[in-house]
Amino acid sequence: MIKDQRDFWAGLMFMAFGGFFCLYSVYNYNIGTAFRMGPGYFPMLLGGFLFFLGFLITAKSVLFKSSEEDGGKFGKFDWYNFFVILGSVTIFAVLLRPAGLIPATAVMVFLSSFGNRPFRWIRTFLLCVFLSVAVWLIFVLGLDLTVPIWPAFLTN
Repeated sequence: MIKDQRDFWAGLMFMAFGGFFCLYSVYNYNIGTAFRMGPGYFPMLLGGFLFFLGFLITAKSVLFKSSEEDGGKFGKFDWYNFFVILGSVTIFAVLLRPAGLIPATAVMVFLSSFGNRPFRWIRTFLLCVFLSVAVWLIFVLGLDLTVPIWPAFLTN
Protein backbone atom coordinates (compact mmCIF):
# COMPACT_ATOMS: atom_id res chain seq x y z
CA MET A 1 0.00 0.00 0.00
CA ILE A 2 1.28 3.46 -0.94
CA LYS A 3 1.62 5.73 2.09
CA ASP A 4 2.87 8.87 0.30
CA GLN A 5 1.51 9.41 -3.22
CA ARG A 6 3.78 12.34 -4.11
CA ASP A 7 6.97 10.49 -3.20
CA PHE A 8 5.76 7.35 -4.95
CA TRP A 9 5.10 9.05 -8.27
CA ALA A 10 8.21 11.25 -8.01
CA GLY A 11 10.31 8.13 -7.39
CA LEU A 12 8.80 6.39 -10.41
CA MET A 13 9.48 9.46 -12.54
CA PHE A 14 13.13 9.52 -11.40
CA MET A 15 13.43 5.80 -12.16
CA ALA A 16 11.97 6.28 -15.63
CA PHE A 17 14.31 9.15 -16.52
CA GLY A 18 17.33 7.41 -15.01
CA GLY A 19 16.54 4.15 -16.76
CA PHE A 20 16.03 5.92 -20.08
CA PHE A 21 19.37 7.74 -19.91
CA CYS A 22 21.19 4.60 -18.79
CA LEU A 23 19.83 2.54 -21.66
CA TYR A 24 20.22 5.33 -24.20
CA SER A 25 23.87 5.84 -23.34
CA VAL A 26 24.59 2.10 -23.33
CA TYR A 27 23.03 1.51 -26.77
CA ASN A 28 24.14 4.72 -28.52
CA TYR A 29 27.59 5.54 -27.11
CA ASN A 30 30.81 3.76 -26.32
CA ILE A 31 30.86 3.24 -22.55
CA GLY A 32 34.52 2.30 -22.09
CA THR A 33 35.89 1.40 -18.68
CA ALA A 34 36.45 3.25 -15.43
CA PHE A 35 40.10 3.82 -16.43
CA ARG A 36 39.34 4.76 -20.04
CA MET A 37 35.90 6.33 -20.06
CA GLY A 38 33.97 6.65 -23.29
CA PRO A 39 31.41 9.37 -24.11
CA GLY A 40 28.56 7.26 -22.70
CA TYR A 41 30.16 6.48 -19.34
CA PHE A 42 29.17 9.63 -17.46
CA PRO A 43 25.53 9.76 -18.74
CA MET A 44 25.17 6.07 -17.88
CA LEU A 45 26.57 6.71 -14.39
CA LEU A 46 24.27 9.69 -13.77
CA GLY A 47 21.28 7.75 -15.10
CA GLY A 48 22.13 4.90 -12.76
CA PHE A 49 22.34 7.24 -9.78
CA LEU A 50 19.03 8.85 -10.73
CA PHE A 51 17.40 5.41 -11.07
CA PHE A 52 18.77 4.37 -7.66
CA LEU A 53 17.56 7.62 -6.05
CA GLY A 54 14.11 7.03 -7.56
CA PHE A 55 14.11 3.50 -6.18
CA LEU A 56 14.93 4.78 -2.67
CA ILE A 57 12.20 7.44 -2.83
CA THR A 58 9.64 4.92 -4.09
CA ALA A 59 10.60 2.42 -1.38
CA LYS A 60 10.31 5.15 1.26
CA SER A 61 6.82 6.04 0.02
CA VAL A 62 5.69 2.44 0.42
CA LEU A 63 7.40 1.64 3.71
CA PHE A 64 7.06 4.83 5.76
CA LYS A 65 4.13 7.09 6.55
CA SER A 66 4.29 10.66 5.26
CA SER A 67 5.33 13.29 7.78
CA GLU A 68 2.91 15.81 6.29
CA GLU A 69 -0.62 16.48 7.53
CA ASP A 70 -2.30 15.51 4.26
CA GLY A 71 -0.51 12.15 4.12
CA GLY A 72 1.36 13.06 0.93
CA LYS A 73 -1.76 13.28 -1.21
CA PHE A 74 -1.82 15.34 -4.38
CA GLY A 75 -3.37 18.76 -4.22
CA LYS A 76 -4.93 20.79 -7.00
CA PHE A 77 -2.55 21.35 -9.94
CA ASP A 78 -1.45 24.98 -10.21
CA TRP A 79 -1.80 25.84 -13.90
CA TYR A 80 -0.80 29.46 -13.35
CA ASN A 81 2.66 28.58 -12.03
CA PHE A 82 3.05 25.90 -14.69
CA PHE A 83 2.54 28.41 -17.52
CA VAL A 84 4.58 31.15 -15.81
CA ILE A 85 7.62 28.86 -15.49
CA LEU A 86 7.17 27.28 -18.92
CA GLY A 87 6.75 30.72 -20.51
CA SER A 88 9.82 32.17 -18.81
CA VAL A 89 12.01 29.28 -19.96
CA THR A 90 10.62 29.59 -23.50
CA ILE A 91 11.34 33.32 -23.55
CA PHE A 92 14.88 32.60 -22.32
CA ALA A 93 15.41 30.23 -25.25
CA VAL A 94 14.09 32.81 -27.71
CA LEU A 95 16.15 35.67 -26.24
CA LEU A 96 19.46 33.85 -25.74
CA ARG A 97 21.00 34.47 -29.19
CA PRO A 98 19.74 37.98 -29.96
CA ALA A 99 19.87 39.44 -26.43
CA GLY A 100 22.76 37.51 -24.90
CA LEU A 101 23.15 35.29 -21.86
CA ILE A 102 23.00 37.89 -19.10
CA PRO A 103 19.87 39.78 -20.29
CA ALA A 104 18.08 36.51 -21.20
CA THR A 105 18.82 35.08 -17.75
CA ALA A 106 17.64 38.25 -16.01
CA VAL A 107 14.39 38.27 -18.02
CA MET A 108 13.78 34.59 -17.29
CA VAL A 109 14.34 35.02 -13.55
CA PHE A 110 12.18 38.15 -13.48
CA LEU A 111 9.27 36.50 -15.31
CA SER A 112 9.45 33.25 -13.37
CA SER A 113 9.33 35.17 -10.09
CA PHE A 114 5.70 36.06 -10.87
CA GLY A 115 4.92 32.48 -9.89
CA ASN A 116 5.87 33.37 -6.32
CA ARG A 117 3.02 35.18 -4.62
CA PRO A 118 3.32 37.86 -3.34
CA PHE A 119 5.74 39.35 -5.84
CA ARG A 120 8.61 41.30 -4.25
CA TRP A 121 10.54 43.79 -6.39
CA ILE A 122 13.76 44.10 -4.38
CA ARG A 123 14.16 40.35 -3.83
CA THR A 124 13.48 39.71 -7.52
CA PHE A 125 16.00 42.34 -8.63
CA LEU A 126 18.71 40.91 -6.34
CA LEU A 127 17.95 37.39 -7.55
CA CYS A 128 18.18 38.52 -11.20
CA VAL A 129 21.59 40.10 -10.59
CA PHE A 130 22.94 37.19 -8.56
CA LEU A 131 21.79 34.47 -10.98
CA SER A 132 22.94 36.40 -14.06
CA VAL A 133 26.43 36.74 -12.58
CA ALA A 134 26.42 33.09 -11.44
CA VAL A 135 25.41 31.89 -14.92
CA TRP A 136 28.15 34.01 -16.48
CA LEU A 137 30.76 32.68 -14.03
CA ILE A 138 29.74 29.04 -14.48
CA PHE A 139 29.06 28.81 -18.20
CA VAL A 140 31.27 31.49 -19.75
CA LEU A 141 34.28 31.61 -17.44
CA GLY A 142 34.12 28.12 -15.95
CA LEU A 143 32.99 25.97 -18.88
CA ASP A 144 34.16 28.34 -21.65
CA LEU A 145 30.90 28.12 -23.62
CA THR A 146 30.72 30.34 -26.66
CA VAL A 147 27.40 32.08 -26.21
CA PRO A 148 26.83 35.78 -26.66
CA ILE A 149 26.94 37.53 -23.30
CA TRP A 150 25.39 40.84 -24.36
CA PRO A 151 23.35 41.93 -27.41
CA ALA A 152 25.39 42.31 -30.59
CA PHE A 153 24.82 46.08 -30.80
CA LEU A 154 26.55 46.55 -27.41
CA THR A 155 29.63 44.52 -28.32
CA ASN A 156 30.44 46.22 -31.65
